Amino acid sequence: MRKGIYILPNSLTLCGMFAGFYAIIAVLEGNYVHSAWAILIAAVFDGLDGWVARLTHSTTRFGIELDSLSDVIAFGVAPAALLFKWSLMPFGRVGWAAVFLFVACGALRLARYNIQMGSTEKKSFTGMPIPGAAFVAATMVLFYTEVGWNPQKSLLILFTTFLISILMVSTLRFHSAKELDLSRRKPFWILVALVIIFVFVIMHPETALFTFAMLYLIGGIAENAYIYFKRAKEIRPRNVS
Repeated sequence: MRKGIYILPNSLTLCGMFAGFYAIIAVLEGNYVHSAWAILIAAVFDGLDGWVARLTHSTTRFGIELDSLSDVIAFGVAPAALLFKWSLMPFGRVGWAAVFLFVACGALRLARYNIQMGSTEKKSFTGMPIPGAAFVAATMVLFYTEVGWNPQKSLLILFTTFLISILMVSTLRFHSAKELDLSRRKPFWILVALVIIFVFVIMHPETALFTFAMLYLIGGIAENAYIYFKRAKEIRPRNVS
């Protein structure tokens, strides 16, 4: 600390923390859509601060700890408050237990990530990252609002809250943006696909973002199930012999 701190990445982290804080204030005011968008904005800052820190070689222990504290607010407390006030309050104790589990699992996920960062979590994630879980929660609010569905006392939302909470502390592998090597040449069709995705997001942002969130959630579970059964099939003949 006597040597000072890096201003740019830590400032971006604080911007993400502010977005998460605003999301909580918006929930208290009953403005759930603004709260959901604030969580998504916090996710953007969360990606930027890590990218800037790696690009400028300014990654420090202080920045890592500050980032984790920011994540607890923006991707733990804020989505939990949003889900509870928006949909799960009528469930009573079950509702607040579900959102507390979300916050607790998110905090445990961050603690485990800080320990495993230099070993098992260099690229892919062990368990769903807490920004990913918050992304699912926020886009679910936007999608329900867009299509006009009633979220009150929804068993599907309650189940999804429990599911993404457990996934955060699971040992399932989820993909990370670090796996994308943007410094190498890619096929032309990837650029075309990115343009199509961009147009889809511009035309229907709520539906598009919710679709991406569901693909990440369901795709991650399906990929891990495929890997598990594939390994079990490879081991079985050896045991028989």
